[in-house]
Amino acid sequence: MDMSDIGRNATASANDPVAAAGAATVDHERWQQLVSEMGVEIAAPLTAALERINALTSTGRIDKKSLRALREEVEAARQIGMVGQQLARFASGRVRQTHERLPLASVLDGTLAHRGREAQARGISVRPALKPADVIVDASLLSGLLNTTIDWALANAHSQIDFAIDLKTWPAHALLTCRFAHRPIDDRAEASATTAASLDSLGWRLLEQTAWTMGVIVDRKDESHVTRLTLEFPRTAASVVDKLDAPAIDDGFAPSSNSQLLVGSHVLVISARRDVRGQVRDALRSMSLIIDYVNSVDEATAFCSEGLPHAIVVESIQRGARFDALRAEILAEVSDFAFLEIVEDSTAHASSTTGASTMVQVGRHALAGALPAALVAELLKSV
Repeated sequence: MDMSDIGRNATASANDPVAAAGAATVDHERWQQLVSEMGVEIAAPLTAALERINALTSTGRIDKKSLRALREEVEAARQIGMVGQQLARFASGRVRQTHERLPLASVLDGTLAHRGREAQARGISVRPALKPADVIVDASLLSGLLNTTIDWALANAHSQIDFAIDLKTWPAHALLTCRFAHRPIDDRAEASATTAASLDSLGWRLLEQTAWTMGVIVDRKDESHVTRLTLEFPRTAASVVDKLDAPAIDDGFAPSSNSQLLVGSHVLVISARRDVRGQVRDALRSMSLIIDYVNSVDEATAFCSEGLPHAIVVESIQRGARFDALRAEILAEVSDFAFLEIVEDSTAHASSTTGASTMVQVGRHALAGALPAALVAELLKSV
């Protein structure tokens, strides 16, 4: 049973108490299984990290390779925890959607551009073949679905990922396909249990649940070497726009107000001062974001070389020619990338103009109240 079975069970049993009880049992067992899977997935990187820490404690030394591996193991555990939080939010049933008419190809193309450095760092090429198609969905959920799909594909692909958008003839539904080799084509050995477990990871469960919440149909086929995922959007503009009540559609690519679904967004903070870092951490504590800190723009440049965060918050003292160069480089790849500046004097937030784009400023003494709202507004612009 996949996550979509939960939704079908709930709908089918709405007017049948016996069926409802059975569906509730299935749902309970399903979530128990997910919690168990989460425990297994989070234990593996943490166990490896603990072994490295024990080795460091006994020798007092750690080489660069081991330090990098330690960081990756801790990061993997942190990411699993974030996936768990997102699944818990879906399980609560309190996800509110604002349906909008969105250009699927444009949104996916922008998301792939944002994730380009990460794919390149992993040695994976991404080949998009995207036909235009407008879909009626919640913008934040669509962003989450696309990013989760990319996460899952990057974790399993060898060398290349193909994305395509096409239109199904009848009914006229948009189809998004993601195809990749989950093991080398020249590998003649039988597919292992490890490969199957990786494909059915918590990331896959989150992908399924996000799609079900949106009403998107999921079809996955795993062959000996290749996996093909198809996401079918029943609410494609040409087929449903006349059937929906006018107030239910935002006709245009306007950002959703569902900021709760920014859970797991990645923010990089450039600040060398411990007290400023503490203020940022306290201000963003309730937002369930992934936050990393670096001491300098040079460190930020190195950090971004392997993958872009969703936003960069920079202390004003760090701004200069090197930061401007980094910012220009990122904006050339992702034109709506979110940058925010912490300024020392102001107690409010406002936009300042630098070149052809704007940069939001947040006063240090107003971080607790102003930074979360400013960050949400900036992140939603890119959704």
